[in-house]
Amino acid sequence: MLLHDRFGRYIKNLRISVTPLCNLNCFYCHREGIYSFYHCIKEKRTKRLLSADEIKKVVRVTTEFGIREVKLTGGEPLLREDILTIIERIREIRQIIDISLVSNGHFLENLAYKLKESGLDRINVSLPSLNSEKYSFITGYTKKDGVDKVLKGIKNAVEAGLKPVKINIVVLKGINDNEISDYIDLANKVNASVQFIELQDPNGFNSKFFSKYFYPLKDLETQLEKDAEKVIVREMHHRKRFIINGTEIEIVRPMFNREFCMHCTRIRITAEGEFKPCLMRDDNHIDFSAYIDNENMLRQKFLEAVLRREPYFS
Repeated sequence: MLLHDRFGRYIKNLRISVTPLCNLNCFYCHREGIYSFYHCIKEKRTKRLLSADEIKKVVRVTTEFGIREVKLTGGEPLLREDILTIIERIREIRQIIDISLVSNGHFLENLAYKLKESGLDRINVSLPSLNSEKYSFITGYTKKDGVDKVLKGIKNAVEAGLKPVKINIVVLKGINDNEISDYIDLANKVNASVQFIELQDPNGFNSKFFSKYFYPLKDLETQLEKDAEKVIVREMHHRKRFIINGTEIEIVRPMFNREFCMHCTRIRITAEGEFKPCLMRDDNHIDFSAYIDNENMLRQKFLEAVLRREPYFS
């Protein structure tokens, strides 16, 4: 059964935050929309997290409505001691054809092969600078080995057979905007792909923070399209992938354009057991945590979340 929302957009993938915790403190992070643009929720959150078996129950119910892909996020998902079990449980659901994960890469060196063995298909690794001082400034990581740790994790992930391994970079004016070509070279060298992301701001579009660090990627996107040997248009958000010298480069420009909403096929799940219909809003969540053992209620809550989906940008 393929499920569509009220605006004709069908739903096929889940983005599940498995923990709000992170070992870094990147200054642009919006915590998967928990620190959102609509309201800013910053109070301490104390509800228990969904277990591996509970995550499986929810995912299995959603497959009845066409969900086929799952992306695990955080916080930092590799902080979950049972992250391998979570992946194994989701892999047991035959309808799920793709499991991916977003990580900051700090624990990836030792876990890459185990993640692959557990059933993970691919991974996105955040690496906001190739310079250790800039990396520390952005992430709050105080030691000098941050970049090396992440690069070792990327290397092992590629060798383990996770494919693609995608390097994520939020491009920041005056900080890492001069590293773009270095990232492309790195991706080509290690057999990874690279994704440049326009800055999002949890404090609003007109904040001093946004004005200081926002670096528009439109010109880069235009140049990549000219240079590309091949251009692939993704279904999700209608984003373009540019193939240059065999390396895949993607631009994520999620703000100020209706493409982001028009081609969204995703429902989010918070670590504490809520369906989150829209990244940009926190006032329309559907709490299903009390109904985790009631499949009928889980179905109703999921359908209610889909019903609440509406374009943020139009």
